[in-house]
Amino acid sequence: MYCIVASDVRKINKMTDKRTLVWFRNDLRIHDHQPLMEAMKKSECIVPVFCIDPRWQETTSLGTLKVGFHRYQFLLESLSDLKHTLKKIGGDLLIKTGKPEAIIPQLCLDYGVQSVYAFKEVASEEVKIGDQLESNLWKHKIPLNLYLGNTLYNKEDLPFPIKDIPDVFSNFRKRTERDSFVREVVESPKKIRIPNNLEKTIVPKICELGFNEKNSKTRSSFFAGGESAGLKRMHEYFWEKDLLKDYKNTRNGLLGDDYSSKFSPWLSFGCLSPRKVYWEIKKYEKERIENDSTYWLVFELLWRDYFRFMFKKYGNALFREDGIKKVKRTNISANENELFKKWKEGKTGIPFIDANMLELKNTGFMSNRGRQNVASFLINDLHVTWTKGAAWFEENLIDYNPASNWGNWAYLAGVGNDPKEERYFNVIKQAYDYDAKGDYVKHWFPELKNLPKQYIHQPWIMKDAEQEAYDVILGENYPAPIVKLKSLSY
Repeated sequence: MYCIVASDVRKINKMTDKRTLVWFRNDLRIHDHQPLMEAMKKSECIVPVFCIDPRWQETTSLGTLKVGFHRYQFLLESLSDLKHTLKKIGGDLLIKTGKPEAIIPQLCLDYGVQSVYAFKEVASEEVKIGDQLESNLWKHKIPLNLYLGNTLYNKEDLPFPIKDIPDVFSNFRKRTERDSFVREVVESPKKIRIPNNLEKTIVPKICELGFNEKNSKTRSSFFAGGESAGLKRMHEYFWEKDLLKDYKNTRNGLLGDDYSSKFSPWLSFGCLSPRKVYWEIKKYEKERIENDSTYWLVFELLWRDYFRFMFKKYGNALFREDGIKKVKRTNISANENELFKKWKEGKTGIPFIDANMLELKNTGFMSNRGRQNVASFLINDLHVTWTKGAAWFEENLIDYNPASNWGNWAYLAGVGNDPKEERYFNVIKQAYDYDAKGDYVKHWFPELKNLPKQYIHQPWIMKDAEQEAYDVILGENYPAPIVKLKSLSY
């Protein structure tokens, strides 16, 4: 009996099939996926792969996880959806656990792959992994083809080279809007061919990655991972509920599913392409209405591009405490670790801050208005090193991406782009401006439900008798404030 060994299979594959491997990263979709379409054009069959990197579960130097429960759960849901979508058109998704720079070269040998296709990332860790993979592949004369993507505007179409991109967002926006253009969406594949002997793999459960499934008790089912859920949300927000026309007026809300588009988790995992969203906005403007709100959602996509290109321009500098301008902060609190712990647990005694931090902990999401306030409070009122807050967001936010997260934190800390001064938010005024009746605070802290307007955002101004009357005893059933803030009259 003749037995074909692995090496013989590789030789046969190279003779009979021209195969490519598509490495999925933060691009968990099939629409507007240039590496996928290029690989399909240039090969007879493809090997779609995703690697669950064990480094994501490591603790950072700041004491946080690279990927926390909520983001991991969203990732696993997105992988399940991508696998299902690929299967519907004849494909599949090979899911492996390990370092991609080691796993992918071996898979190339196992399946007779002649080239690898993927999107290029911009954050330093992801770039380093890509560089190491390219080096390991080249030992076997296998090229790595990387495409810049997951942005609204292609780098090649910008009106300036990366090194000359304006540091001030308004300058970047004006020139880009005037002198560049948004490319059409790359078509989705109708049929995919994979090797007949492709290994059958399954998406791991969250508990298999060391997480307790009980953590998901309060997580909203609204944020289901995957391309299907992302496309459904976009259709619902634009066409079924017709919410886009009011986006600019409602985007600073705090409660509910529809005060903003909430596309960010799907954009961060690449379940939605920003160009797909853009052209759907253009369709909406043509068929429904074009106004400030429709433009403002494009404006938000531009901010996302801006931070991504800033990472391409400055690299690791955006992770440093002194930022790209090397601005040294000298007013850090001596007990910053204790203050940071209170902040991340939602136990600062400032209801608006605590409610936002509790929402983050329980759902993996926080409104844009909330993010600005809790960041300003940590930096400017508690005087805690801003990188600790950025790292906490990295662990917990389901819509985390390195460029937007670290870029925004550095910006608010005054060490990022165009650092004129620290961006200070008066959190008590902000609370009354955006949560006038305290509905948001009471949602997360029902123990404060009896407090009237004048006390809901500043309970420390109550007299002892009033605390007893409203059953809110500071230091017992709600924390006393850990920092003194100026009270306001309401």
